Amino acid sequence: MQLDTIGANSGSKFLRSTMSSSSHLHPNRQSLQQGKARPALLATVVLAVAAAGGGYWWYTQKQGASGDTSASAAPKQGAGGPGARAGRNGRAGPGGPGGMSQAQPVSVGVVEQRDMRVLVSAIGTMNARATAVVRAKVSGELLKLHFKEGDEVKAGQLLAEIDPRSFAAALAQVQGSLARDQAQLKNAQLDLQRYKELQAQDSIARQQVDTQAALVRQLQGTVAADQGQVDAAKLQLSYTKITAPISGRLGLRQADLGNVVNPSDTNGLVTITQIRPIDAVFSIPEAHVGTLAQQLREGKVMPVELWDREQKQILAKGQLNALDNTIDTTTGTVKAKASFDNAERKLFANQFVNVKLQLRQIDQALVVPANAVQNNFVYLVKPDNTVTQRKITVGVTDGDYVSVRGELEPGDKVVTDGIDRLREGAQVTVVDSEKVKKVDQAVQDAASQPRGMMRNLSPEQREKVSKMTPEERKEFFQKLRAERGGNGSNGGNAGPGPGPRGADARGDQPREAQGSPAKADAKPDAKPAAASEARPQAGTERGDGGEGRAERAEGRGDRPQLSPEQRAKLEALSPEERRAFFQKLRAEREANGQTGTAAGGTSR
Repeated sequence: MQLDTIGANSGSKFLRSTMSSSSHLHPNRQSLQQGKARPALLATVVLAVAAAGGGYWWYTQKQGASGDTSASAAPKQGAGGPGARAGRNGRAGPGGPGGMSQAQPVSVGVVEQRDMRVLVSAIGTMNARATAVVRAKVSGELLKLHFKEGDEVKAGQLLAEIDPRSFAAALAQVQGSLARDQAQLKNAQLDLQRYKELQAQDSIARQQVDTQAALVRQLQGTVAADQGQVDAAKLQLSYTKITAPISGRLGLRQADLGNVVNPSDTNGLVTITQIRPIDAVFSIPEAHVGTLAQQLREGKVMPVELWDREQKQILAKGQLNALDNTIDTTTGTVKAKASFDNAERKLFANQFVNVKLQLRQIDQALVVPANAVQNNFVYLVKPDNTVTQRKITVGVTDGDYVSVRGELEPGDKVVTDGIDRLREGAQVTVVDSEKVKKVDQAVQDAASQPRGMMRNLSPEQREKVSKMTPEERKEFFQKLRAERGGNGSNGGNAGPGPGPRGADARGDQPREAQGSPAKADAKPDAKPAAASEARPQAGTERGDGGEGRAERAEGRGDRPQLSPEQRAKLEALSPEERRAFFQKLRAEREANGQTGTAAGGTSR
């Protein structure tokens, strides 16, 4: 740029001198030579511009040559980015990260041919095969409970007992009436037998025999009624023992001992749900109704799988049982029901599950691992350990594999982990997938970790940070930054971590305002001293001076100078006590009306 300026200045001076010399010519001669001078003047201007352009071109070529020489060795290690320019009191920043000339660690999967299932995914709800609310059939005090909440029970198993005394007394009463009426009936039957014998001897009238026969029939009816009352009393007494109506799993108890239970209680005593087997109800698109209905009519088994919410663990396997008879017009779906044995009792009533219904199967499809697919291409690992993109068309997905069509053959190796660090033709090294995950995690940790923060930690803190997860580490540094920032800082680097390299380390204030507070009143010859007095030390500039660095940065320039005794006392204080100490000194100085002295010291 200097050479460009010199060339331009020389051309302009030469032009002015030429024009000046031309103006001193004789007027007549000037008018005669005016036509000849114009081409010469134009040629002079062209030569001056050419000289300036040549100088600028020579200067830029020289600078480019020096830059190329310094960067000639960079491709071997990966070209680094430019570092930050050093400021007046700071250090130059480091260069940027190098390029991807080194082999990148990746893990691979193999392209295979296998049978692929065509699945329909849905969200379903588990329904118990049967549900029964156990209620008391008679009113009475609850005396005993023979079950534990959550137990598996069988039909007829005793669950609870109600106070039976009133029902036993009622039974005894009707049994007494039955015995009385049975005795009367027996006596009437004997009398009837005697009357019949006397009638045979013509010793008694026939009317008396008929009357006795009617009395026997009347007493037989009374005995039958008494027997019915006895049976009813026995039934009521049996209701004092509450049993399970169905087999299944018990829920939570709804009544405690000592309470009077009634048949009208809404919640009853406990609820039993039959979950072995159990059903799943889910909705499928109406487009598949025809296929499913036909397969059900033909008696084909359509497998159904249940998965957890994250679709990482299979819960049960069953088969489709039935389809609903109507389609929901608002959603365009039809309800379906599948049954499961639930032998391991992993399924509960009203549980939400992910359902996968198999419609059909594709034989010998070309499949790749699902995490190798990047939209419409995969990275193929060539024999020379370089990668290239291959376009594919994605088909159906079954678990961790995807059926594809494209520029792949069985046995090809495709990249599954480490894809985000690759480009066309990149050199790779095939390693185990766990190692690739560790490398990716390390890169993410390095990117998320504040630059220089680890240098400011004690060995104990570094060891603690090394054992944290990325989320815990991020939260730790945010908390540390907030704590140090809360201690107060007027300097540019009193907080945690190093200041921006290549910039002035004294904060974001203008350079004219970074001297001592008395700089405006200082003499010109006192400026260097004031600036050196207010300039932070190297340790402060890097931000790694220890626990009290932020406190020393607080109020820099207006903090009173301390005596040796006060300094020794200050070193023994905690950060909070140290901050209170300085605030007290400032308050005393302001109360005394001083601007540069306080408590036995002079202003810095």
